[in-house]
Amino acid sequence: MSSLENFSSQFLEFSVHIALGLLTISFVVIVIRTVKGPSLPDRVVALDMLVAVGIGFIAAIGVLTGFYLYIDIAITLGLVGFLATVAFARFVLNRGLAGDETIMEEVEESIERRKAGQ
Repeated sequence: MSSLENFSSQFLEFSVHIALGLLTISFVVIVIRTVKGPSLPDRVVALDMLVAVGIGFIAAIGVLTGFYLYIDIAITLGLVGFLATVAFARFVLNRGLAGDETIMEEVEESIERRKAGQ
């Protein structure tokens, strides 16, 4: 191997390790947001972000190990995550249309927080 190939392989491995570290930090922050809330739509967005971070983990591991079939798995997870987000959005919409008091209170609180922040 030439020195350029050696440098590029070491740089790629270093970059993947940095990416895995950043993904780990983002995973922890997203889990905190999922648990803390404050509302159902916030949790739905956090779960969608967990799927995106999971895709990042799978892709980084695929690059690190050189087994690029993981990239296909990440793409499949992205499609499933999209469908799950659409299903959650429909669930939230149906709860709001049914006049569920909890979701209506959350929506009203969200509107009041936006007005107070502007």
